Amino acid sequence: MSSTTGTARHPGPGRRTAARAGQRVAPYLFVAPFAVLFLVFLVAPILLALGTSLFARKSAGGLGFGGSTRTVFAGLSNYATALTDSDFVAGFGRVLLYGVVQVPVMLLLALGLALLFDSAAVRFRKFFQAAVFVPFAIPGVIAALLWGFLYQPGVSPFVGFLAGLGVDADFLAPGTVLWSLANIGVWSSTGINMIILFAALQSVPTEVGEAARMDGAGEARIALSVKLPLIAPALLLTTLSSVIGTLQLFSEPSVLRNVTSNITSDYTPNMAIYSASSEGQDPNLAAAMAVLLGLATLVLSLVLMRISNRRNGALS
Repeated sequence: MSSTTGTARHPGPGRRTAARAGQRVAPYLFVAPFAVLFLVFLVAPILLALGTSLFARKSAGGLGFGGSTRTVFAGLSNYATALTDSDFVAGFGRVLLYGVVQVPVMLLLALGLALLFDSAAVRFRKFFQAAVFVPFAIPGVIAALLWGFLYQPGVSPFVGFLAGLGVDADFLAPGTVLWSLANIGVWSSTGINMIILFAALQSVPTEVGEAARMDGAGEARIALSVKLPLIAPALLLTTLSSVIGTLQLFSEPSVLRNVTSNITSDYTPNMAIYSASSEGQDPNLAAAMAVLLGLATLVLSLVLMRISNRRNGALS
């Protein structure tokens, strides 16, 4: 009987080996779903775009008038074509100019509202937070349609009101349409960034603010010198996501293009990629443009992160 009890308490070599094998395999089984999704939806599209960008379609006819086409290896010629396309390059200039104005204005508004809601000065806080967040819940296409109506001369109450004051406002003119797009971006994205920054402020220990008040610091000094450094990671997150969203600007100018001729089909890099793929019927050139846009986004994100890390290192 003692022999049976000992066997139950101490599994044999075979069971121990199976248990060790299960322990080694278990982590891979847990990671497998993520790895499959990562490979299928992130790595595979990137590799497909890189591969497509290295080929070109040539007419099968000897003089270039043949009806059929064949795909040939083109090397980096699609990248050279994209980089020498003045309209495509100008699109980068537009979105960078758009981002230089839209991102700081939006972040300052979001940060100011987050600090305001974090203070005890605001009554009905949840109502006003929901009111600020509502524009983010509206799809970008609907928001662009709404603002397109408000910008359009002849139907816009804003334009009519300004005309009554003697101000001849044209929000869709060549010199103002970019800032009209920036206004839509600020209106749409301030709420979600305010929520992120407000959540970060809620994680700041109250003892930190109380200690600063005991040292004689005012509310403005506490906000700028105590709270802001503590929510620096959240500020970096909102800045990065805003910069990436700026480079991928597409829905708003595509919708406003229907109400103004001052937005061309290649007004932004994303619109140029779509135009090359659909209207130009050149998916290889569109793939090269997409790779260049991805590289520009990556480089800009890395530069921002490096600047942020250096600043944090200097403060620590």
